[in-house]
Amino acid sequence: MLDFTSSLYLGLRHASSDLRPWSHLTVGKPAALWAPPASRTVAEQLAALVGCERASLGPSTLHLFWDLFASPEMSPGAIFVDAATYPIARWGTERAALRGIPVRTFPHHDVGGLIRRLRRSGPALRRPIVVADGLCPGCGGAAPVRELLGVVRRFGGTLVLDDTQALGIAGQHASAEMPYGVGGGGSLCRAGAGMPDVVLVSSLAKGFGAPLAVLAGTRRVVGGFETTSQTRVHCSPPSMASLAAAERALAINGRSGDHLRRRLLSLVLRFRHGIAQVGAGTRDLFPVQTLDPIPGLDPFALSQELFGRGIRTVLHRPRCGSGARVSLLITALHGTSAIDAAVEAIGATITARRAAVSRPLGGDRSEHARSHTA
Repeated sequence: MLDFTSSLYLGLRHASSDLRPWSHLTVGKPAALWAPPASRTVAEQLAALVGCERASLGPSTLHLFWDLFASPEMSPGAIFVDAATYPIARWGTERAALRGIPVRTFPHHDVGGLIRRLRRSGPALRRPIVVADGLCPGCGGAAPVRELLGVVRRFGGTLVLDDTQALGIAGQHASAEMPYGVGGGGSLCRAGAGMPDVVLVSSLAKGFGAPLAVLAGTRRVVGGFETTSQTRVHCSPPSMASLAAAERALAINGRSGDHLRRRLLSLVLRFRHGIAQVGAGTRDLFPVQTLDPIPGLDPFALSQELFGRGIRTVLHRPRCGSGARVSLLITALHGTSAIDAAVEAIGATITARRAAVSRPLGGDRSEHARSHTA
């Protein structure tokens, strides 16, 4: 069975034998009381990578988003959320709503729609926070970061990006030859944008394969978050094993990350070229390759057919679209033979469905004629 359901895009898997050894996973102290020395080093490296002044680590993006909007350094008059934003960021905004902060949505990647919402907000317009995914896994589209930053600066607000999908994949100097860019620093680097009116929250569990998360921004915002965060008081910091995995991932990214991104791109391009030949398609170059609707073949049936042909896919309902879709997640660990096998299975499924649709009702025409003659 070929598996296309993993989001370890760069193929980084961290065996314990590959990591700096640790004597214990945790010391049983909350993050506000004690943090492993390695966490400061990892946080500094991540801040430099994503183009921010300071960073803070957490066990997950949920821990970070849960407290972010309660920080006095943010203190929004209202929060405006891109309608397709990933649920974990939305859970943080929902907690803010329970505290009385107005939370409104605007259409996906629609800067004009955001401006109209802002202008209608009246007193709630004080220091608005705009929340979006840096890169949408549903449609593969990058958020219009520069345009969103222009809007929040005009209204005196802050842009908060969940950059989990872009971290490790997107980077600086994107071009036709290397559309992912270089460095893997994420959406701010890709957009050529920067401080001070932006906060990034990203998991390292996808591009970098390390189960922890980072919040990055100005020294003031990150410092304020660490001072007031309740999850830091009541939860442990990332484990020693997670920190060791992050250290290794950052070292690999600095040494050979661009090579891995080029390999990943070549596999995505091979897949897109192959499925175009068999009558299918996708809309983007993101490693999450979501198949366009195939006439006469509903996504559930397609997913089941591919599973029967030895291809494990993701059947899901994108937040930025309607209806179920089938996606194949391509990683640098996939070989060209795996890509070709997936293409062959998709082609065979389409061919079989077309043959079934074109077959006359009641079976073969010659057999039908013979039965009437008899």
